[in-house]
Amino acid sequence: MEQTLTNIFGMDRRGMEDFFAGLGEKRFRAHQIMKWVYHRHVTDFDEMTDLGKALRAKLKGHAEIVPPKVIFEKPSIDGTHKWLLGMDGANAIEAVFIPDKGRGTLCVSSQVGCGLNCQFCSTATQGFNRNLSVAEIIGQVWVAARHLGNVPHRERKLTNVVMMGMGEPLLNFDNVVTAMSIMRDDLGFGLANKRVTLSTAGLVPMIDRLGEESDVSLAVSLHAPTDELRTELVPLNKKYPIAELMESCVRYVRRKPRSSITFEYTMMKGVNDQPQQARALARLMHAFDNAAQMKDAAKVNLIPFNPFPGTRFERSEELDIRAFQKILLDEGVLTMVRRTRGDDIDAACGQLKGQVVDRTRRQADFKKKLQGEGNPDVAA
Repeated sequence: MEQTLTNIFGMDRRGMEDFFAGLGEKRFRAHQIMKWVYHRHVTDFDEMTDLGKALRAKLKGHAEIVPPKVIFEKPSIDGTHKWLLGMDGANAIEAVFIPDKGRGTLCVSSQVGCGLNCQFCSTATQGFNRNLSVAEIIGQVWVAARHLGNVPHRERKLTNVVMMGMGEPLLNFDNVVTAMSIMRDDLGFGLANKRVTLSTAGLVPMIDRLGEESDVSLAVSLHAPTDELRTELVPLNKKYPIAELMESCVRYVRRKPRSSITFEYTMMKGVNDQPQQARALARLMHAFDNAAQMKDAAKVNLIPFNPFPGTRFERSEELDIRAFQKILLDEGVLTMVRRTRGDDIDAACGQLKGQVVDRTRRQADFKKKLQGEGNPDVAA
């Protein structure tokens, strides 16, 4: 029976040390391998010249270094870069690199598809297949870092990672937390804790667990200031309404002094972009700051909606977005408007769409709906 090889991408530092100890080798060998893989982007054991020939031969019998397969990659006119990465024979996910002044952010996927069905997200229309492994998550970062010529602590073009791609990261908790530890390890990608951000739709128990087990920045997909509207946009709100969600966010901030939470708010025309909604959001943010006992514990990130075929939503007008922001700023709420990037390659926020063998029938139902509407973007 052929032995299954262990993918190096699937282990954090402790896992690597234990793996080498199991081979009868010193733990520092794990550190050498990590530097070769993450600092020099080497995947061939024979090229790791500070390892003896006997060790290299032993590694070939027990381990491999296999990144995701790049099915295609696409650059945007604004410098954004998107990869479609094969996860297995039938499924693929997308990862996106977004350059900006003084920073470069990689948006990473955690699942093949997503099971949460947020109404304004293209990924939700594809349904859900499975969680990604640690190797498949960290492999996305490695592919981007190699493409960029990223060298931790020196030529660092990749400065930030956001778990905001396909999927709900907290529904793949263990694998995501292990992958984020590699991103932050000096022997991995060497990112500061605050430069790794996890975005969630609001799984309250898992936010608490994240606060106990990891030290990363938190972003929460809020999108509405009231339960009635948020339940319509984010069905998870039925289970964890806004009051419970905000309480969990307060607990998260209190565990991590001087930290803040970013509340993401996708701006949809005539849905959640009215002045009274801005004032209600400001009251919610003030209540959060007061409960956290910290000024500016809450930050609001306004995201212009990015359309996709078959959606019923439209992007808010620029004047309405700026008026909404002004109300928040006048109320003393730190508020940014996210610049839309990569929409010419369908790489903007909410547009990520891989190849999902759907287990939920949502993809088939959505295609049926589009066909009924005579949408030309969908084959019969």
